[in-house]
Amino acid sequence: MNDNRPPLDHEVPEPDATPEPDADETADGRLEDNIKSGATWKRLLFMILFIALWTVSRIVVLIVVVLQFLWVLVTGGTNERLTRFGLSLATYSYEIIVYLTYNSENQPFPFADWPSGPPTAGND
Repeated sequence: MNDNRPPLDHEVPEPDATPEPDADETADGRLEDNIKSGATWKRLLFMILFIALWTVSRIVVLIVVVLQFLWVLVTGGTNERLTRFGLSLATYSYEIIVYLTYNSENQPFPFADWPSGPPTAGND
């Protein structure tokens, strides 16, 4: 072993090389950028809106369930319009949850069309 050489795991920087930032400094810079990002805060506002809409949709689902049960109780069969509306409402709830959990950037109704039919995989 030659005493004039540094160990293999040690690199001597060039005299004019700029020092690389520490991992902590880089992470702090990214955190600060994320906190200052307008898009992040805008998304939070939309998420609050969609949480409120999701809460309302749960109440409407309960109403549809009760009405459909009463319809079946009285007539012996399901109400086709309530069935279609229930399916679209379930799809809407799914779209909201997909957006809230960052699985999609597509904003649901009222920023998109009201869903018709069952949800499709990969709404993004």
